[in-house]
Amino acid sequence: MRTPQPLPQPFAALPFTFQEALDAGVTPGRLRHRALHKPSRGIRIPDASDASGAAPPLLRALTAVTEFSAVSHASAFVLWDLPGFLPGSDEPGIHISRPDTMAIPRRRGVVGHYGQFFPDEITNLNGLLVTTRVRTWLDVSRKMSIDELTVVADHLLRIPRPVFEGRSEPYATIRQLGDMLDRHKGTPGIRKARLALEQARVGADSAPETRLRLALERGGLPEPELNAPVDLGSGVVRHPDLAYREYLVAVEYDGEQHADPAQIVRDIAREEDFARAGWSSVRISKRHMENGARAAVAKVRTALAERGWRPR
Repeated sequence: MRTPQPLPQPFAALPFTFQEALDAGVTPGRLRHRALHKPSRGIRIPDASDASGAAPPLLRALTAVTEFSAVSHASAFVLWDLPGFLPGSDEPGIHISRPDTMAIPRRRGVVGHYGQFFPDEITNLNGLLVTTRVRTWLDVSRKMSIDELTVVADHLLRIPRPVFEGRSEPYATIRQLGDMLDRHKGTPGIRKARLALEQARVGADSAPETRLRLALERGGLPEPELNAPVDLGSGVVRHPDLAYREYLVAVEYDGEQHADPAQIVRDIAREEDFARAGWSSVRISKRHMENGARAAVAKVRTALAERGWRPR
């Protein structure tokens, strides 16, 4: 069998469109060689082993071959690495959207959508057109639960730590989320998104913290402060995940990273700081969140009751 001519870069390593390769001088015959994988019409991949993934290069090729399109819905959700459980986000198929003035995208490997898009709802992410985080939050609302949409909203509203994240502004504000909903009245799932926005708060650092907060409030407990600075005296300031300042109760969610030996040492020091200042420290783990977080709610309720809290 005759060995085909090597493809020029970047076509030798990344998915590309038939047309952009032609424009670069690659012959039609070379592009029809069976060594090239054809995941969808008008697209070629030099290595068939890379054809099944939804990596950004393939996403770029799919949006490039489909005019006026952007990665959206579950694919944008995964691309932005948004927290929360989105049913079907691990299923095959790349989600692409176009304006509702055009035909819905229909091609192999693509889940097509269409809708109304404002200019600031599409962004360029390293050469890839994708719906913004806020628009993606709205788009996935139809399939997500209210609590999981709240998890995403809290993530978007969270004030970042510049020293760790290289940014100082949140991904969105309450007003921006509300404006997105006002723009698209009648969109499927918008009622759930509105209820999620009502539940959203600034301050949660992780999805488990949001789920814990919602479970505590649903269990009849007061609403806590989130990662607020607590002065424990002698120059010691701590930021508990959830705090009931009136009752001197701090609640910490211990994720998997708390099993690290160095983190264990820091956690012990944290508990000692709270104890010296007269605070009660409640530690919650993944185990406490099972069965609707009943164990977590009971544990925090007991700590509050011991400090004088009574249900109203």
